Amino acid sequence: MLDLDSVRLFVLAADFGSLTRAAEAANTAQPVVSQRIKALETRLGRRLLDRSPRFVRTTADGAVFLARARDLLAAHDAALGLGSQPAVHFALGASDHALGAAIARLLAPVKAALPPDATIEARVGLSQPIRAMFDDGALDAAVVRREAGGGEGELLGEDPLGWRAAPGFRLDPGRPVPLASLGSPCGVRAAAIRALEAAGLSWRESYVAGSCSALLAGAAAGFGVAPMGLAGSDGAPDRGPALGLPALGSSPVVLLARARSPEAAAAIRALAAGVRSLLR
Repeated sequence: MLDLDSVRLFVLAADFGSLTRAAEAANTAQPVVSQRIKALETRLGRRLLDRSPRFVRTTADGAVFLARARDLLAAHDAALGLGSQPAVHFALGASDHALGAAIARLLAPVKAALPPDATIEARVGLSQPIRAMFDDGALDAAVVRREAGGGEGELLGEDPLGWRAAPGFRLDPGRPVPLASLGSPCGVRAAAIRALEAAGLSWRESYVAGSCSALLAGAAAGFGVAPMGLAGSDGAPDRGPALGLPALGSSPVVLLARARSPEAAAAIRALAAGVRSLLR
């Protein structure tokens, strides 16, 4: 028989690419995760993970077993759900500039932490509206950028800001910098404007998007330069140094959360571990 707790820890480690983040999500210690996965590998007679000081990733055998492990855990969780307990509803929100397209990488670990019949609600927008939704009790967890200081929330990491633009994009000397953004009152936009003005550079609004995906598309199409974080831009290169634009620094990404049930607490741990892994 396979030890299901060990199987679950293996899935978490594969999803996060980190034994430390898997331990955080499972509310245990990293040596425990390592020992349980080694025991699972011994039981199967296969090495499931390649380990290095920076990351872990599945071996060829591990990739095959991962799909079967997910099916096994889903069947187990479904078998436990025969009672009349109400379905769990978990609502999370994220600042678009904090996570952007990268939110897709976080949903699978959050789903795995919840019962199979749980409903997940995900909201993405500017930090201020997302924070307001959390304050109003509409969200169990919110991941936002802390642009203006303050000490609220659990610090998950620092997200470096940079200038995203098309590969062949050039600035016209003597003309205002064409700025692509999510529009006011976006904190990243405000930080970019402060940096431009401090460097003595004029600017003009050239493109306003409704999401980071649309913003990145506009920058790629050559509408202007877009100030974006590494996560929100899904790792797009920083063109700022090549274009002679001022450095934007970084801003903290924090978690606001309230665990209204053990299931929500598990999902919050998985979310926090995923964001930390993303920002490392």
